Amino acid sequence: MKSKICFIVCILVIFFSSSLNAAFEDRIVAIVNDEVITLSELDDTLEAYMKRIEKIPEGLQREKVVAQAREMVLDKLIDNMLLEQKAAKLGIIVSDEDVDKAMEGMLRDKNISVDTLMATLSQEGTTPDEYKDEIRKNIIRGRLVEKEVRSRTTINEKEIGEYYSKHRDQYEGKEATRIRQILLLKPKDCDAGTAEKLRTKAEMIRQRVEHGESFDLLVNEYSQGPAARSGGDLGFVEKGMMFPAVDTALSGLTKGETSGVIETPVGFHIIRVVDKRGAGIKPFEEVRDEIVRNIGNEKINKKYQEWLKELREQSLVEIKL
Repeated sequence: MKSKICFIVCILVIFFSSSLNAAFEDRIVAIVNDEVITLSELDDTLEAYMKRIEKIPEGLQREKVVAQAREMVLDKLIDNMLLEQKAAKLGIIVSDEDVDKAMEGMLRDKNISVDTLMATLSQEGTTPDEYKDEIRKNIIRGRLVEKEVRSRTTINEKEIGEYYSKHRDQYEGKEATRIRQILLLKPKDCDAGTAEKLRTKAEMIRQRVEHGESFDLLVNEYSQGPAARSGGDLGFVEKGMMFPAVDTALSGLTKGETSGVIETPVGFHIIRVVDKRGAGIKPFEEVRDEIVRNIGNEKINKKYQEWLKELREQSLVEIKL
């Protein structure tokens, strides 16, 4: 019985010793109003940055970069905590459903699958929960900006006019041609014989176009590559966006004309010019909405930083790093 009691006491001593050691190893690195940030939280967040820093050779330079990264990450943690505290005071709540919808929208906009995203996160050393938490923080930030910053941001006509004059060079339209194509792709490791057969086939298709057959039907029948699904429509392309051989052919075509067979590294093209638009300064009315967005974003970014600085000054923030 006595030996059993001694065994239990030993176990308890080991347990409490390890707990005390863990407590001593961790410590508070910042106080933000009535909440704290611990060293372990800072180190966990810093881990992603450390993977990039590891590539820097050991020495003073690396130590300096690590110190700067630690300071930057702590600042970010403090800002995030301040934003969450402010959001709670204003009754801003971000649900799991909000996060899921934002994530679905991002995947749709970037045209990537969930599996691709998960693989990317794994390579970066980020867990799905950490990624979702970052999305939640971004939503909170966005709602705070909408409520506290954007609602107080105004843009007048004078500012819009001055921006247009100052950035006039950005609103110079470039000559562009809207084209459709029939493309016969070269197979991988295409030899001379295969290329010649493809060229002959392309020439045959071109002759059918010349004899009045529908370009649309020939696209559907023969064209390959991603644009084939949209009727071969490549939209408006500016000079330099296509292969040089295609650019050269386009320069000599007018609206409604069709090129001969053009060979490029990817295959054989037959190009039809759908429309052309010329160069010149875009009219003010055409770019006004874009200018308003640009001015608004500049103002909001500036005001957001000012607002965040004020929030920090009005709060109890003590750094103990």
